[in-house]
Amino acid sequence: MQGFFVYFYNSVTKTFNHERKKDLFESPDYFKVDELLSEEQIMIRDAVRSYVKKDISPIIEDYAQRAEFPQQIVKQLGDLGCFGPTVPTQYGGGGLDYISYGLMMQELERGDSGVRSTASVQGSLVMFPIYAFGSEEQKQKYLPKLASGEWLGCFGLTEPDHGSDPGGMLTNFKDDGDAVILNGSKMWISNAPFAQVAVVWAKDEQGEVYGLIVERGMEGFSTPTTHNKWSLRASATGELVFDQVRVPKENILPGVKGLKGPLSCLTKARYGIAWGVIGAAMDCYDTALRYAKEREQFGKPIAAFQLQQKSWLKW
Repeated sequence: MQGFFVYFYNSVTKTFNHERKKDLFESPDYFKVDELLSEEQIMIRDAVRSYVKKDISPIIEDYAQRAEFPQQIVKQLGDLGCFGPTVPTQYGGGGLDYISYGLMMQELERGDSGVRSTASVQGSLVMFPIYAFGSEEQKQKYLPKLASGEWLGCFGLTEPDHGSDPGGMLTNFKDDGDAVILNGSKMWISNAPFAQVAVVWAKDEQGEVYGLIVERGMEGFSTPTTHNKWSLRASATGELVFDQVRVPKENILPGVKGLKGPLSCLTKARYGIAWGVIGAAMDCYDTALRYAKEREQFGKPIAAFQLQQKSWLKW
């Protein structure tokens, strides 16, 4: 929890040397949801909301227009505890409950879906499999660096010809003594262009699916950037290409085999996504309501007209 208190202090005391877009978001608690949350959960939500208002909303439109990933947010999200918040503290995580994790994803996606995607991939698709299926050595080596934002990770499952049918994957590895030789490719991989670590799912010589931890710098491993996206433009997307990559056997996740591994990761990610879309809806509502109050026609705000009021009542 120390990160949240530090962030609150910094958000109050820090000054800015240039003008940026101001985030005026308000969140009326129409359904009394706050009554269901603990004080700690509310504090966590408010910390992430404050971060989004200060550091995401003022810059994200410009990054989206340029289709550029704001790399500085990786360390910021790590400092705030948004990477692997449910992972135990002994591995650098926050040791928090899943409601707190969901509230974090809600607030991040209110700022930008790509920012939430970055955090979801790091926590649910990279840190979770290492924590759930990795050896103690793997947990100690990778999780603290991923939690702090020192390292960014990505998840390699989708292939050019096998998206919704992951069982048809062609990426494979063969035995080579104390290592395996990995070949194949993955596509539409969030965080790939900047990731230091990739959790990659591939088939062995018997056709069994395993997870491998592939590190940037391994010979034959490259991450081409995907260009000209129409959505999630501020999120970094790329490919994973493996050309005779020699991966030490100690980098294979020992705790799972088969599609249970990657599919369980996707289940974790979907939980965060479900919270995230609530955040996006909250921002849409706030934006539309604010516009209706400010936009004037025939001498008064359009919110004063009966048809507009009827539309809001349906909410």
